[in-house]
Amino acid sequence: MAIPIAVLDCDLLLYGRGHRTLDRFKLEDVTDEYLVSTYGFPRRFIYYLVELLGASLSRPTQRSRAISPETQILAALGFYTSGSFQTRMGDAIGISQASMSRCVANVTEALVERASQFIHFPEDEATVQSLKDDFYGLAGMPGVLGVVDCTHVAIKAPNAEDLSYVNRKGLHSLNCLMVCDARGVLLSAETHWPGSLPDCVVLQRAALTSHFETELHKDGWLLGDSSFFLRTWLMTPLHIPETPAEYRYNMAHSATHNVIERTFRTIRSRFRCLDGSKGTLQYSPEKSSHIILACCVLHNISLEHGLDVWSSPATGHMEQPEEEYEQMESMDSEACRIRQELLLTHFS
Repeated sequence: MAIPIAVLDCDLLLYGRGHRTLDRFKLEDVTDEYLVSTYGFPRRFIYYLVELLGASLSRPTQRSRAISPETQILAALGFYTSGSFQTRMGDAIGISQASMSRCVANVTEALVERASQFIHFPEDEATVQSLKDDFYGLAGMPGVLGVVDCTHVAIKAPNAEDLSYVNRKGLHSLNCLMVCDARGVLLSAETHWPGSLPDCVVLQRAALTSHFETELHKDGWLLGDSSFFLRTWLMTPLHIPETPAEYRYNMAHSATHNVIERTFRTIRSRFRCLDGSKGTLQYSPEKSSHIILACCVLHNISLEHGLDVWSSPATGHMEQPEEEYEQMESMDSEACRIRQELLLTHFS
């Protein structure tokens, strides 16, 4: 079967003449509409990524040095937003399918290296107060520092013997623990947990728990659903509300916590490699975890640039395993006291 000369030339560049750069595709030669429809983002956003990641993507030690940072970023965005290595996409930017795969690996690594720069809790007092004010404006729930939940992303089976990634639906997945603010900006993202772990176990083992239990957060808390246990820093809904105050508390809790569900839908809508519509991520758990985290970083950067897709139509995605909650009263008496005080002070 004949191989297109363009692809052969690109691979020769990749392997044999590493000091040259590939410049077949020029951003200025196409419209914003084309870039958004093919790569998911407008020109100014792509230029920002080139500036942000350019140094990392030009490292002499990387095999794809001959491919420009701009082309590597386009290849990665094309995969993240479409979920497949389409031949026509590689042809458009002048690289082979194998080269596209290496570009995705390079860009993913560069984004993961910068995760802490874009995904973190605010530290200064004014920003923390603004965070609480934004949440309070949603449904009148005070003191909220973030909403937390887990979501599953389907991956290929690591091997026949490893059942740790098999979730309750019998599918292989990663269980990703995330926290976001009232706008859907991610404040924490742990994307590496095996799909067999229940949400409450993921939280128990997570760095997030260590952070909130070692740091003093006396004036605020996260909101979590009934898959988590009540803690001094994590307010959960009441299992069986009885009084008007308890009903009001649960309604405010649900309306506020819904932000994280919308955020999950937003991420899956923008990054179709995560929604299962093109199949599972065909990588090891570690590489899949990095791809998910890279998409989380891009999600935050896109919100920072005013690219909000909450109004986008919902897309198909992997059915989330249903947790079988053990509805138990928390053994943490201090946490129970804090929730009761919250009820009396703000919902009675």
